[in-house]
Amino acid sequence: MFFYIYTMKTEWEKMLSGEWYLPLDAELSKKRYLIKKLIHEINLLSPDEHKKQKQLFQQLFQTTQKRFWIEAPFFCDYGENIVFGEDFFANYHLTILDGAKVTFGDHVKIGPNVSIFTIVHPINAEERARNLERALPITIGNNVWIGGNAVINQGVSIGDNTVIGSGSVVTKNLPANVFAAGNPCRIIREIKEEAAPEE
Repeated sequence: MFFYIYTMKTEWEKMLSGEWYLPLDAELSKKRYLIKKLIHEINLLSPDEHKKQKQLFQQLFQTTQKRFWIEAPFFCDYGENIVFGEDFFANYHLTILDGAKVTFGDHVKIGPNVSIFTIVHPINAEERARNLERALPITIGNNVWIGGNAVINQGVSIGDNTVIGSGSVVTKNLPANVFAAGNPCRIIREIKEEAAPEE
């Protein structure tokens, strides 16, 4: 005779696997509370406390590289779902709702007030009233530049070397080597090799 052991997934496991989950679950709420305290400490650091800031960011993300910088204030939900490549820079007020994995390639530059949302809420009002969420991963390639006030929505991938214009709302995947802008964001033109500006 065979016996099957049925184990229910936790809300954290559901979140990471892209299923509908309850964000007000005790485990998730505790995780977000502890991260809020850590982020609060980071955002209150004096500008000359570079070493301490880096240490706290390493504690928050566990994946920071040698060349890495985020201007405070910064906000995220969990931190551990965010993966950075080498030479990452983000300007003031970067917000990442990282219910799912958010992956950055190397040499990514992000302007001020950029928001990156992995979270999806139900369109149906009754379902939304049940406080359900779903999280879909976001991938941002190498050498991507995201202009200020842009919004990157759930499930989106952005290809290498692509530039996102300021104020854009990215709702669909974008290929490599394009300049894209607008709401919704669309491809404006391809980016071809250009001579470096003279000094």
